[in-house]
Amino acid sequence: MASARPSRSRSGALCWQLLLTLSILTFACDACKKVILHVPSQLDAEKFVGRVNLKECFQSANLIHSSDPDFQILEDGSIYATNAILLSSEERSFTILLYNTENHEERKLHVLLQHQTKVLKKRHFKEKVLRRAKRRWAPIPCSMQENSLGPFPLFLQQIQSDSAQNYTIFYSIRGPGVDREPMNLFYVERDTGNLYCTRPVDREEYESFELIAFATTPDGYTPELPLPLVIRIEDENDNYPIFTETTYVFTVSENCRVGSTVGQVCATDKDEPDTMHTRLKYSIIEQLPAYPTLFSMHPTTGVITTSSSQLDRELIDKYQLKIKVQDMDGQYFGLQTTSTCIINIGDANDNLPTFTRTSYVTSVEENTVDVEILRVTVEDKDLMNTANWRANYTILKGNENGNFKIVTDPKTNEGVLCVVKPLNYEERQQVNLQIGVVNEAPYSKEASSRSVMSTATVTVNVKNQDEGPECSPLVQTVQIKENVPVGTKSRGYKAYDPETRSSSGIRYKKLTDPKEWVTINENEGSITVFRNLDREAESVRGGIYNITILASDKDGRTCTGTLGIILEDVNDNGPVIPKQTVVICKPVLASADIVAVDPDESANGPPFDFRLDSDADSNIERKWRLRRINDTAARLFFQEDLPFGTYQVPVRVTDRHGVSLITPLTVKLCDCVTENDCTLRTDPRIGHGEVRLGKWAILAILLGIALLFCILFTLVCGGTGAAKQPKVFPDDLAQQNLIVSNTEAPGDDKICSTNGFTTHTVGSSAQGICGTMGSGVKNGGQETTEMVKCGHQTLDSCRGTGHHHTLDSCRGGPVEVDNCQYTYSEWHNYTQPRLGEKVQLCNQDDKHRHAQDYVLTYNYEGKGSVAGSIGCCSERQEEDGLEFLDHLEPKFRTLAEACIKR
Repeated sequence: MASARPSRSRSGALCWQLLLTLSILTFACDACKKVILHVPSQLDAEKFVGRVNLKECFQSANLIHSSDPDFQILEDGSIYATNAILLSSEERSFTILLYNTENHEERKLHVLLQHQTKVLKKRHFKEKVLRRAKRRWAPIPCSMQENSLGPFPLFLQQIQSDSAQNYTIFYSIRGPGVDREPMNLFYVERDTGNLYCTRPVDREEYESFELIAFATTPDGYTPELPLPLVIRIEDENDNYPIFTETTYVFTVSENCRVGSTVGQVCATDKDEPDTMHTRLKYSIIEQLPAYPTLFSMHPTTGVITTSSSQLDRELIDKYQLKIKVQDMDGQYFGLQTTSTCIINIGDANDNLPTFTRTSYVTSVEENTVDVEILRVTVEDKDLMNTANWRANYTILKGNENGNFKIVTDPKTNEGVLCVVKPLNYEERQQVNLQIGVVNEAPYSKEASSRSVMSTATVTVNVKNQDEGPECSPLVQTVQIKENVPVGTKSRGYKAYDPETRSSSGIRYKKLTDPKEWVTINENEGSITVFRNLDREAESVRGGIYNITILASDKDGRTCTGTLGIILEDVNDNGPVIPKQTVVICKPVLASADIVAVDPDESANGPPFDFRLDSDADSNIERKWRLRRINDTAARLFFQEDLPFGTYQVPVRVTDRHGVSLITPLTVKLCDCVTENDCTLRTDPRIGHGEVRLGKWAILAILLGIALLFCILFTLVCGGTGAAKQPKVFPDDLAQQNLIVSNTEAPGDDKICSTNGFTTHTVGSSAQGICGTMGSGVKNGGQETTEMVKCGHQTLDSCRGTGHHHTLDSCRGGPVEVDNCQYTYSEWHNYTQPRLGEKVQLCNQDDKHRHAQDYVLTYNYEGKGSVAGSIGCCSERQEEDGLEFLDHLEPKFRTLAEACIKR
């Protein structure tokens, strides 16, 4: 018994384990909930039957199979009839097998297809059997297949209210498809609540209908609220996918890589989105030319790419593809549409230009220029009139002298070889050139073993031409010393015949010789010195004197050259001091610097030796002293307390070879601070002031000075002449003489000079009293003259011939002057020539013709007058002899500043 219990226990455990395993397997392989689909009695091939929820039955299924070959199951649960089916019986069933290949798990889904007549019978049966069953008044999901074949009216569903158990209920509906467009599509039986559709519906026009159902009693009482009722139109694959374009045109380069994008096509489908009806698949049906296959298309995106690198525009420049788009993810029963795609092959520079010939021969005459001598042609398979086809030519060898150039003819793509620099037959009879050609665009392929440039050789034969003489070199020189005697001969200019390389038969002629220094031998070209040569002359530049020579042969052909005469320097010039007037401001400085220059070359120039040149009787060296500063300059000192004045100091400057020259220096000792002040005080005609006056200011000053002299002259004549004897004036001179006027007193620091004008002296202890000038009047052709007496002497005795002296120098010492007078003739003789010269300059233009407003004779009371017009004189920009107005004395500066043009 004990032994029997363990055996029973073991067998019982085994049975329980077996039962558990069977139960698990039975559960695992258990069928899912049965699905019932209502279908018409006849199903066409590729007809949509219905949709089941596969995920609800088996979530991880990756293999779907139908037990009935007349039906196909898609991934989303859509069931399609693969063949035309006629339901002979009221029901037909099949099984959908769902299998997971990873864990080998399996599910089964049973599908029952029922004919619609059976459904109606069952519903009527339920009405009879379950009439009193409790129902709820709530929204009931409802749908219908688009484009349904009927029979119509097609029963959709039954709506019923729970109030029908207690009341007599009438049912009614409203909304789109009933009382709104599309009108009369749906209706409901008033007594039963059965909802019917009267005709087929297109889902692409109406996706769904939202109706409102009402339940009322005969007396109008509504025990229920209005019921929203949605009728969804189930999609049928009744729309073909359509390409957005009938013909697509794309371009791809011939040298593109495999996988390069060519373009993308696109299609649309009006069926329900996100269903198999609108899941499109693209493909290429045909390629023309068919071989080789060069393109592929992505099935989902429609992107066309290259699948080969054998695109060659030079072989085939265009391909045509016939493309297809199909819905149902490309299943054979899906709807499809075709289109055309044209792919143009773009050109790439994958072909080099090549010369049609490897060598060329041409000829050209010497001395010709800017002529075309050869045209070369090339072949290029790339697209014409593009940068890949246009050629660029170049000369690789043989054009070192730049005689040739080669350009491209834009119309023919030929290379045009031209001569741009004349050739010389005597130098080269033949020129060998190497030319090359490339495209404007860079070569697209990598350089292989063969060269990337095509080359050819050109042989240019130079033809001889009868030429004239050749002046070579163009500039020739000869060296001559500047002090050679007249008549010295020297070699000159040589030209030659380029063909014979000889100078015989060539004649020479001098074209230019600025100084006429030489003559030229007509037959030999040699030169002879005709005048003394001077290296320091102005026409000599850098020690070279240039003359131009014309050489001609017997036929009259000529050439021109230049003969440069290099003048060797001779020490024939002594050093000179350019600045011969030296100013020393005595209170400030005790010396002045002097600089010497030598026109000769530096070998015959500095260092200079500066010495004072004086004889034994002179005391120059006692008053002055020189000290050398550098090779070209020295400093001049005065050694005594010399009075202010002007001194003559001769200075001898000697160059390094002993050639010397004496320069008389004029040294001015002034009581000044700057040299300008000294110059203004010592000489009113010459100065270095910086005052610049305008032309109107200068004219005003001149008129003021003239008026002042006239007043002074009138005062003197009226005061002295009236006391001695009465003067009789002609009528025409009544208004031209100065009237008598009194002055306060004579001015200070004034002495009478022999030229009739006062001279300002500086530092003089004696002060002379100067009266007015004498007066003289012409009367009847005779001149009445009064001599001006200065003390006991006349000015005639004080004058020296050709020199100006002050009265102090006349008397030998300071004396008091009672009166000083000049005759009118002296004053007139001094002023008239100068004024006449100015007037003559004023009334002429640049070509010495009378100006438009030149000086005319001024008539006063019918008689002539010497007064001139101020018209053209005031407009002249260049005035001769008026430089002293720019350097007036210090007392005139205030007036000048007021009149100067700012």
